[in-house]
This record gives sequence, structure tokens and C-alpha cells, in this order.
Amino acid sequence: MSLLSPPLFAALVALPGGEATALPIPAWAYAAIAAIVFLFLAFVVWSFRDVANRHSHRTGGTAPHDAAHGSAEHD
Repeated sequence: MSLLSPPLFAALVALPGGEATALPIPAWAYAAIAAIVFLFLAFVVWSFRDVANRHSHRTGGTAPHDAAHGSAEHD
């Protein structure tokens, strides 16, 4: 069973489409805006790289989780 019955589909197709409206900015500008937003978000993600190592003073150098994995600091 389809969501649109044939008479309903025919009625929707027969609706007048109206006139097309122009875009407020050129089409290439949408791609440029998306690229700029993507690059900005990539910079934000990149700026938080290695953030766990910057705060190693809070855990005393090695976290208990690291000791279970055989870190090089134990004998």
C-alpha cells in the first residue's frame, strides 16, 4: 500500500507550480558559505587536538587507565 493513492497523487501533480523565484544570492555563493563554515568547524576541532595531554598535571602524569595497558613507566 502506497502512502499516496493514485487520485491524490494526480491531484498533487496537477497543482499549478507557480512562478519560479530567483535566489537571493548566486548559486556558487551557497557552496562558498558552506565551505567557509566547514573550514571554521574544522579549525575548531583541530584546536582541541591533544587537549588531554595539556592537563596531565591534574592526574599526576599518568592516569590509572594508562597503567593497565603496560605503559613504559613501570618496571
